[in-house]
Amino acid sequence: MLFSELNLIEPILKALEKEWYTTPTPIQAQAIPHILAGRDLLGCAQTGTGKTAAFAIPTLQILSREKELSHTGKTIKSLILTPTRELAIQIEESFTSYWSGLKLKKTVIFGWISQHSQVRKLEAWVDILIATPGRLLDLMNQWYVNLKHIEIFILDEADRMLNMWFINDVKKVLAKLPPKKQTLFFSATMPKEIASLANSILVNPVKVEVAPVSSTAEKVQQKIFFVEKTNKKLLLVDVLKNPEILNVLVFTRTKHGADRVVKDLSKSWITAEAIHGNKSQNARQKALSNFKSKTTRVLVATDIAARGIDIDDLLYVINYELPNEPETYVHRIGRTGRAGNNGIAFSFCDSEEVKYLKDIQKLIGKTIEIQEDHPFAVKINI
Repeated sequence: MLFSELNLIEPILKALEKEWYTTPTPIQAQAIPHILAGRDLLGCAQTGTGKTAAFAIPTLQILSREKELSHTGKTIKSLILTPTRELAIQIEESFTSYWSGLKLKKTVIFGWISQHSQVRKLEAWVDILIATPGRLLDLMNQWYVNLKHIEIFILDEADRMLNMWFINDVKKVLAKLPPKKQTLFFSATMPKEIASLANSILVNPVKVEVAPVSSTAEKVQQKIFFVEKTNKKLLLVDVLKNPEILNVLVFTRTKHGADRVVKDLSKSWITAEAIHGNKSQNARQKALSNFKSKTTRVLVATDIAARGIDIDDLLYVINYELPNEPETYVHRIGRTGRAGNNGIAFSFCDSEEVKYLKDIQKLIGKTIEIQEDHPFAVKINI
């Protein structure tokens, strides 16, 4: 099946084409038609299975058509509730990827930063709001957020909400939503309390279940480098002294992080380009072309921008920053070891990222070999 077979509108199909999306993942292929049909949905799927696109794409299509037909005012029509700042940012970036040509506005709100800029965006105009529970309730209590016009409510990572003690906050948000709405509920697991919550808010839902991605490529050699965060840029330059590394794909968690790595490498006369959502389509295609032709030795990418990268002879991948979702690690190192070839994946891990490493090793069912022989090695207990 192709995205073109899912009855998507032209602006979204064009946006997907720009992001090199052609074939939907299983959860996208199963969920999108039901969501477009207006059904409530219960999705059992982990991050890394493509579920963000599974709810973002049809949400954009439904709201863009509704806006054209009704010309409704400037009210929040969709709320996506997610447990962490990192996930909220990633979801917002995903929506941006499919946004081209649509007359809708979105914003993301989360805690631990000043609310001033977030409030200004909310006061201007927002169709789609992506939020973490604490900051959302805070701004609701200050009367900056009104949820009475919500048409599509999406609860993402529900079981993580339970583990992070957010369920009571979620219930407070649910109490402010209108009774008539479409609800999409996603959780990686279904403990009793989560199942009870799903049953209380979903109306005759369709259930979509997708197995998590857990296996890493058999022919990919994996190594972990323990290093202080401030020394990562020096370690990367040291690793690239190896003349056998003709080209390498380097992953960062953020767009700004990708730009910083390129800047640091350029100071050491190493050719590098970044590919992420802030780059134009032409710039990304040029960077990818330069990388494939080996004009550029290092391509630094965020996870979303790297989805279209498929290079059979890519031998090296480096995780400059470990992903905060273990399934993403599997997808990253899967960029090498393709077409029956061998591959090598290096991962830099500082003390703050140990929790991510533990999640990764639990998911893949193995302990990654530690590379102790490097000039910036530090002892980190895991």
